[in-house]
Amino acid sequence: MLWILCVVVAYLVGTIPSAQIIARRGGHDPTAEGSGNPGASNVLRVAGARAGAVVFLVDIAKGALPTALGLAVGGRGLAALCWAAATIGHIAPITRRFRGGKGVATGGGGALVLFPVIGLACFVVFAVSVGVLKLPSVGSLAMVATLMVGVVVAGRPGWEIAVTVTLCAIVTLRHRNNISRLVSRSENRFDSGDVR
Repeated sequence: MLWILCVVVAYLVGTIPSAQIIARRGGHDPTAEGSGNPGASNVLRVAGARAGAVVFLVDIAKGALPTALGLAVGGRGLAALCWAAATIGHIAPITRRFRGGKGVATGGGGALVLFPVIGLACFVVFAVSVGVLKLPSVGSLAMVATLMVGVVVAGRPGWEIAVTVTLCAIVTLRHRNNISRLVSRSENRFDSGDVR
């Protein structure tokens, strides 16, 4: 019962609408502006860098804190379940008809707890990719790839690899429109006035 409670709490933490709460303080609704995605990248575009950074940090915490709770209560098994629940809560919140964000920061926050070195490497790859290419979707996809490869190379147990690959597949699927625009070279850049 304690494990179930932790997983439910993790999911509910993931559903916290951080993007809407923070963007609306500046008079913006990220679900109705820009790409319509309630995530840090869209908040940055429609509400500014400061709001985007706050959303990014809060979303990281939405993944890290439930995963840390699971780790403290039930070890790595429960931590992995809480990581997955929080990430899915962000992507498919029951409070918003299962229409949430893309899970990059929340998933990354949980990865920092479960795989500190690999998780840190993921965020470095994300920052460098976005800094050089100005394409947050490329940074997100590079982060996902780094996490999957890192967990495999690190020789983590099969079940941890399975959970990681499943979450990474879900996050990648959430980026399918971005991938299509990348292929057609029409993806939005941070330095572009065109907002999707």
